[in-house]
Amino acid sequence: MPDKEPPIYGLVLIGGKSTRMNSDKALLSYRGRPHAAHCYDLLSNHCDRVYLSTRSDAPLKGSLEALNVVNDVTDVPGPMAGILAAFEEESQAAWLVLACDLPYVTDTTLERLVAARDNENFATVYASPEDRKPEPLCAIYEPRIRSILQESAANADYSPRNLLSRLDISLLDAHDPRDLRNVNTPEEYVAALQELKK
Repeated sequence: MPDKEPPIYGLVLIGGKSTRMNSDKALLSYRGRPHAAHCYDLLSNHCDRVYLSTRSDAPLKGSLEALNVVNDVTDVPGPMAGILAAFEEESQAAWLVLACDLPYVTDTTLERLVAARDNENFATVYASPEDRKPEPLCAIYEPRIRSILQESAANADYSPRNLLSRLDISLLDAHDPRDLRNVNTPEEYVAALQELKK
């Protein structure tokens, strides 16, 4: 009898310091409420449980306070801190990781990712439309990648993209190249607001 496929849990990464945006990207509104809450709800359509991942020194605000949270691991910079924290929360689940600065991601984006999932690989990942490299912040990480993530962090290699580029993964194209476009500056935010209204 084949092993049961690990469940998928969702993780919204909101632990960045948003220095280029000059305001908390998790709280930016594209659809009338904090985008982190929107991402949380999108993941809830495809995951058994969903969490926000944030720094312990950055308490949640407003409507985000009522949502499940895991604190980023310390001494690890960037998104890897959140991904490692997720596996500490539940090591036997696969984690669908989504950054809070991807306002163009839709339910279809996540539906296609879950449909393409291959739990025999280390991850199922969208290819960046720009360079065809793995986009690590809209991806499903399988439980078997946990020890490799830990080893990478221990060796001060904190780039999930570099790590995924070296592993056996399922790589798929985005339905719409905009899906994976991130927003990091006030100018990009204004442009995204205008584009999303169309």
